[in-house]
Amino acid sequence: MPPKSLYKYKSGAMKLKKKKAENELIKSQAGAIFSYFSKQSTTSNVDANVDGDGVNLDGDVDVDVNLDGDVDVDVNLDGDNVEANVDVNIDEDDDANMDEDDDVNLDGDNVEANTGPNIDIFDPRMWDGLNPNMINVLVEKGPKRDLTIKKGPRDKFGRRFSSTMYTRTLENKASCDRDWLVYSKELDKIFCFCCKLFKDGISKGCLDDEGYADWKNASARLKEHEVSLEHMKNMKQWYEMRKRLNVDATIDQVAYAQYKKEKEYWKQVIFRIISLIKYLAKHGIAFRGTKEKLNEKSNGNFMGLVETFGEYDPIIKEHIRRVKHDDLRVHYLGHNIQNELILLLADEVRLEIIKNIKQAKYYSIILDCTPDVSHQEQMTLIVRYVNVNSNPIKVEESFLGFLIVNDTTGKGLFDVTLEELERLGLDVDDMRGQGYDNGSNMKGKHQGVQSRFSKINPRAFYTPCGCHSLNLTLCDMANTCTKCKTFFGIIQRIYTIFANSTKRWQILKDNVKGLTLKSLSTTRWESRVESVKAIRFQVADIREALLQVGENDDDPLIQSAADSLANTELGDFSFLVSIVIWYEILAKVNIVSKKLQSKDMILDVAIKEVNKLIIFFKEFRETGLANSIKEAKEIAIKIGVDPLFPQRRQIRRKKQFDESSSEPEVILSAEENFKVNYFLVLVDQAIVSLEARFEQYKEYEKIFGFLFPKKLRELEETKLKSRCYLLQDALKYGENSDIDADELFLELKLFETFLPRHITSPFDALAHLQHDNFFPNALIAYRVMLTVPVTVASAERSFSKLKLLKSYLRSTMTQERLNGLAILSIEDDILENVDYEVLVEKFATKNAKRASRFV
Repeated sequence: MPPKSLYKYKSGAMKLKKKKAENELIKSQAGAIFSYFSKQSTTSNVDANVDGDGVNLDGDVDVDVNLDGDVDVDVNLDGDNVEANVDVNIDEDDDANMDEDDDVNLDGDNVEANTGPNIDIFDPRMWDGLNPNMINVLVEKGPKRDLTIKKGPRDKFGRRFSSTMYTRTLENKASCDRDWLVYSKELDKIFCFCCKLFKDGISKGCLDDEGYADWKNASARLKEHEVSLEHMKNMKQWYEMRKRLNVDATIDQVAYAQYKKEKEYWKQVIFRIISLIKYLAKHGIAFRGTKEKLNEKSNGNFMGLVETFGEYDPIIKEHIRRVKHDDLRVHYLGHNIQNELILLLADEVRLEIIKNIKQAKYYSIILDCTPDVSHQEQMTLIVRYVNVNSNPIKVEESFLGFLIVNDTTGKGLFDVTLEELERLGLDVDDMRGQGYDNGSNMKGKHQGVQSRFSKINPRAFYTPCGCHSLNLTLCDMANTCTKCKTFFGIIQRIYTIFANSTKRWQILKDNVKGLTLKSLSTTRWESRVESVKAIRFQVADIREALLQVGENDDDPLIQSAADSLANTELGDFSFLVSIVIWYEILAKVNIVSKKLQSKDMILDVAIKEVNKLIIFFKEFRETGLANSIKEAKEIAIKIGVDPLFPQRRQIRRKKQFDESSSEPEVILSAEENFKVNYFLVLVDQAIVSLEARFEQYKEYEKIFGFLFPKKLRELEETKLKSRCYLLQDALKYGENSDIDADELFLELKLFETFLPRHITSPFDALAHLQHDNFFPNALIAYRVMLTVPVTVASAERSFSKLKLLKSYLRSTMTQERLNGLAILSIEDDILENVDYEVLVEKFATKNAKRASRFV
C-alpha cells in the first residue's frame, strides 16, 4: 500500500493518478472474486469499525472502510496478493441515500461488487460464480432464448448456427425440444444450460464450459452430449430442483421461503416507487428539493409522497423503517433510480407508439421549434397516423420527443429530423405528410425542410399550418392602414394604465364587475378577441374607471393619459365602430381556429371551415358596416357620446400646372371616408389573404376530395375514374405506387352501393372498409388522406409542457430526462396501460443484484 500523503488533503493530480491505477487494477482482476467464492466456501469473521480501523474477513480479504474517504481492499488468493484502494466519497448529507449502483455488499460468505450496470444473469457468460439465490432464479425460470435469431454469422468455413439445432429428431421422426440448449449471440457459441450450471469438477466438454462453436460437427456433438451420463444426471438435477422450488420443498426451503418473501417485498416497494414517479411525471410536478433525505425539510415532492405513503401503507412504512435504522444499503429512493425508472417508463410508452405507427404504415410528421429557458433551441417531433387498433378508428398525433437543434436552417432541421426518424425505425418512404408553420426555413420551396423531404419522397405532402395561416391573415389586416395599427395600441394602453398599479387596478375592479381586462398576445392574434371583448361590452364602466384615475392619481402623466383615453379615444364614435367591427372579425376567426386545432381535423372539414370564413367576409363587406354603426350608436348614447363620425378639416391639395381647374374634386363625407379608407380596405385584405394562404388546401381537395362519402355518391363514373388516376399519380414515386387506379375505381363503385346513406364522415367510411377488409386500395387511399396534417397545434401544445418541465428553477436537467418526463405527461393515456411486471423485469435485468431481488 502506498504511503499516505503528508498533506491533509490530496491534490487533484494525485487523486487522478491514484484513481487511474485503481481502475486498471480492478479491471485486470474483474471476476476473480466471483470465481474464487463460487468454488469453495469461506467462513469470514467480520469486524467493522466505522471510525476507520477497518473490516477484516478471516485473513483472506481485508477491507478497510473509512467513511470520510477511502476503502482499502486487500485480497489474498492462494498466496497471490491483490491490493486495491478504492476511493468512496460519501457526502455527509447523502450517506443514507445511496443508490443501488453505488453498493458494495458484504453478505455472509460472499463479497459482491457491482462492476457494471449491464449484468444479465440469463447470459451464459455470467453463469460462473453465481450465488445460490441467483442459481435458484435460473433453475426456476430456465434459460432464455432469443427466438428472433434464426441464423448466426458465418465462420471462416461458411458454417453457422441455426435455430433448427434447438430441435432433436427421434428415430420415429418425432420432434423433441432441446430445452437445455442456449445460443449466445455475443460469443456466437452454444451451451448446455444444466451442465454449465451443475458441472462437478473438471469440465468434460465445451458445452459446459467456454461454449461450442464448431458448426461443422455441431450436430454430431449435440447427439453425443445429450445421451451422455453426465448430461442426464445434470438434467435430472435441474428438473428435480425446479420441481422442489415450485412446491417450496428444497433442502433449504425455510431459507428459500424467506428469500421469496423478501423478493416479493422488494417487488411491492418498486411497484409503489413506479406509481409515485408516474404520478409526478404525469402532472409535470418537480421531483427533488434541495435535499434527498427522508423526514427533512425541503426534500422535494418525491420524498414527501414517500413519507405520506408511509403513514398508511405497510410496505412503505416498513421500507422507511429499514432505511432509518440503517438496515439497508440500497433503498431505490435516490435520483439515479428515479431517472432510470423515468426512462424505462418513457421507453415503454414510446415503443407502444412506434408499434401503432408501424401497424398503420403511413404517417406524417409535424415539427415546430422554440427556445427553452436555458436558451437551447428545442424542436418537437409529432407523428400523425391512423390508429387501426382503436375502436372506433381515429387519427392520433403522438409526441415522440424534443430534439436539440444548433442549426436552424432548413438543412440543419432536416438532418436532425431524418436522423431521429432512422433511430426510431420509421421508414421515410412511408411518410405521407408534413406539417410546419409558415417560416421560410420550414416551407421554403428550395432550401426548406419540406423541399428536402419532398426530394427524397415526393409523396410526403406538405401542408402549411391552418391556424398559423389564419394568424398571418389577421396580421395582414392589422397592417393595412394607420387606423388599424393604432387601434390595438389603444387597447393595450387601456390595459397597461390599470395593470401597472394595484391602486388603479382596484379602481377598475370597483367599476367593472364582469369581464376583466387582458393584455394583447404578441403571437396569437386570434386570441386577441378576449382583450377586445372586455372593452366591447363594458365601454361605459371602463370609461368611468379611466375618468376616476384621471381625477385621483398622483402622477400627472397618468392623469393626462387616462383623460385622453376616456375622452378622446373612447369618446370617439369612429373608435366605437372599430371596436364593434374588430370584435365580430376576431370572434369569427377564433371559432374557426379552435376547430382547426383538434387532433382529428381532416382536409375536407378544414376546407369547408375556411370557405365559410371567406363567405362570412364577403357578406360582412356588404352588411357589416351598417350593423356595426347601429350597435356603436347604442353604445355611444349609453356613455353620452355624440353618435356621429367626427368631421375632419378638408385638406385641399395644390393642383399641378398641367391639371385643369374645372375638374371637380371628390370630397367624401366622414362616414364614407371611414368606409372607403378603413372598412373596405380591412375586409378586402382578409379575403385576399385567405384565398392566397389556403390555396394549397384546394390543391389537395382535387386529389383527395372525391373520397368523402357525400362527394363519392355525386360523382359520375367518368369523373370518378379520372380522379382515381389523379390520386394514383400523386401516390406514385418511380416504379412504386400505393394504389392501382383501375382497382380503386371498381372498389369505390362497389363500396358506394354498400355504404349506408347516413354515413358522411370519412372515419365511418374507413371503419366500414376496415371491417369488410376486401377493399384494399380504397382502404389505403382513406388512410393516406386522413394522415395528411392540417395544423401544428399539437406541437404548440407540447411547448406548454416544455415550459412547465424546464423552468427557471429546473433549467439544467438532461435531455433524456426532459424527453422522458414530457412523453409521460403528454401521452398519459398510454402510460396508464404500462405493465408494471414487464417494467420491473427490465429494471431487474440491468444488474445482477437486482435480478436476485426481483426476478
